[in-house]
Amino acid sequence: MISYRHQFRGTRMAPVPTQPTVPETRPLRSALIVDDHPLFCDALAMTLTGPVGIAEVKSVGSLKAALERLAQPGKPDVIVLDLNLPDVNGLDGVVRIRQAAPDIPIVIVSSLDEMRVVRAAVQAGVNAFVPKHAEREEFARAFTAIAAGELHISGDALDPAAQAASDEAVRRLALLTRQQAKILELIGTGLMNKQIAYELSIAETTVKAHVTAIMRKLGVQTRMQAVLFAQEASFAHLVSDT
Repeated sequence: MISYRHQFRGTRMAPVPTQPTVPETRPLRSALIVDDHPLFCDALAMTLTGPVGIAEVKSVGSLKAALERLAQPGKPDVIVLDLNLPDVNGLDGVVRIRQAAPDIPIVIVSSLDEMRVVRAAVQAGVNAFVPKHAEREEFARAFTAIAAGELHISGDALDPAAQAASDEAVRRLALLTRQQAKILELIGTGLMNKQIAYELSIAETTVKAHVTAIMRKLGVQTRMQAVLFAQEASFAHLVSDT
């Protein structure tokens, strides 16, 4: 775990971009979870109301719903945000939430936990970053830190192995032919093989063969795993120069 004091409070261990204006200490009584996975939301809500000690936890499944909620009276004390949502992907969600709620701490809880993503998220204005696979105690430490006016980055996100895994994912995507990359993109939009065949003017059996090759090259077992693999790897590559 790495924590940074806000500007002019103690010594920083490393340069950190200017953070949004958040009080040095603030009670965290309510939270808004922004994540489209109901089971994860339920588990995270139990963590927040249990070890973290937040009394009121609500959840929404899209950025649009989150922005509508933030436009209403009675804003939450903290926002818990996933980077991959149905209506936004990546840092655009962080930017728009920060614009809508400049004084509310944002905690990113994401499976996209390699260091380049973390660095980009901090630059976009988040106050804490915790991987989805982190233990409950790590979540408690993150919320304790932001309540004290500190920036928290989970130690798991600093694991060099995460960087290597991201680089390997980008390498595997580069193995796809142009046709296979297009088919993977269309799978990501929800199209089935027959629809993809019509879209690309090729036989459905050809699409099936390409899908099999895509999964083999990416090292996954299902179409959905291939889509998630591509989304996460592409996002990491997108922010690599940030």
